[in-house]
Amino acid sequence: MVETFQKVADFALGSTAGDIPDTTLNAAALMLLDTLGITIGSGPMTAGTIAREAALALYGAGEDTLGARMLFDGRRVSVAGAAYAAATQTDNLDGHDGYNPTKGHIGVVVIPALAALAETVPDFSGPEALAAVTIGYEVAGRAGISLHNTASDYHTSGAWNALGVVAVAARMRGLSPEQMREAMGIAEYHGPRSQMMREIANPTMLHDGSGCGALVGISAAILAEKGFTGAPAITVEAEEAAPHWQDLGQFWQMEHQYVKPYPICRWAHAAIDATRSLIKEHHLSHSDIASVQVNTFHESACLFQGMPDDTSKAQYSLPFAVATMMAYGRIGVEHITGAGLSDPMVASIIERISVAEDARHSKRFPTSRVADVSMTLNNGRVLNSGDVHARGGPEAPMDQSEIVDKFMEFATPSLGKGRAAAIRDVALSLTDPTLKFSDLGALIYDAPKFG
Repeated sequence: MVETFQKVADFALGSTAGDIPDTTLNAAALMLLDTLGITIGSGPMTAGTIAREAALALYGAGEDTLGARMLFDGRRVSVAGAAYAAATQTDNLDGHDGYNPTKGHIGVVVIPALAALAETVPDFSGPEALAAVTIGYEVAGRAGISLHNTASDYHTSGAWNALGVVAVAARMRGLSPEQMREAMGIAEYHGPRSQMMREIANPTMLHDGSGCGALVGISAAILAEKGFTGAPAITVEAEEAAPHWQDLGQFWQMEHQYVKPYPICRWAHAAIDATRSLIKEHHLSHSDIASVQVNTFHESACLFQGMPDDTSKAQYSLPFAVATMMAYGRIGVEHITGAGLSDPMVASIIERISVAEDARHSKRFPTSRVADVSMTLNNGRVLNSGDVHARGGPEAPMDQSEIVDKFMEFATPSLGKGRAAAIRDVALSLTDPTLKFSDLGALIYDAPKFG
């Protein structure tokens, strides 16, 4: 259905920042900041280091190459390589935003794409940066919903968020609607139709496929810009996909993203929050608790069991996350890396945790992510959390100050407080038309000089 694509093209290429509600642009600034925090926090991790070195080796920039600096690294690679490196790095610290209906993540590719593409075009205003971010989210989110509702198995975010990258690239590089249509088709065809549940069962650095989503999205846009063909994208143009695009430009998915309070798979968050609530309400220590029963939805119950031996498994382990919350009252990067992976106290707590699927919770997935926790104390008393929805989304939102605090927690160890605060202040001020993206760019490409 070409008319559906025309609607998407008109939205992506023709909308101005003034066409987007202020509340949506403000949400875009927060998602931009939150994503950058996870990109910074993941920089020293092994997966991020490998991704940047691989981008340099595989996607290096010669004199005639369309090049861009890698985020918080500074070395120049191809624009697709820069987006790939940052998206892969960010994807491997599972603290970035997501959207319940897509069962996946958008900012992890849109923000790296924006930063990489900005290196290839003239400077632009802060509101235009936020408009591009919003358009990427709106297109990617609907592509994800369309794919999940028309395909028989569960694909990672890279399978569909590449189309959001195309929308950003087409807008920023001035592609025609015809070129954008070809790019959408190329991105959908080459997108990684990777199996999410395989990665859940066997966690690795592949995570949610978003590194390849960013790579494919940028590559598709450049291919189409040079005349390569690939239309149509059936998740946009197939008749059965049309309903998923009808509210484009009317309902703003950007305002319904969730922010993760913990760098752990979202499917574990309801159980973590239920545990956290009981501990805080009853002033408990982990030593007061004899056993914990977690009742959750099917996908959550499939998360890795036992003590993880690497950071990928740690981020996809519900018992490990609950045990860490019981032990420390928080979950930080230090708990899912290094010595945190062999913490004897956490290992001993895991032995007291049982996980089971509850059909009530499974029926509400993916719209809702709900769990309940029952704790038996050493004195025999049983405490029940009741149904708890994961914090950070529209159902249980975090306020702006909490999101900003999260950014500072993840960014400061690598960048120092001064540079982290400067990024915070500029990112949150991009709604000001006197600001340029280069004001932020001056702060986000150079390698850390602190920590």
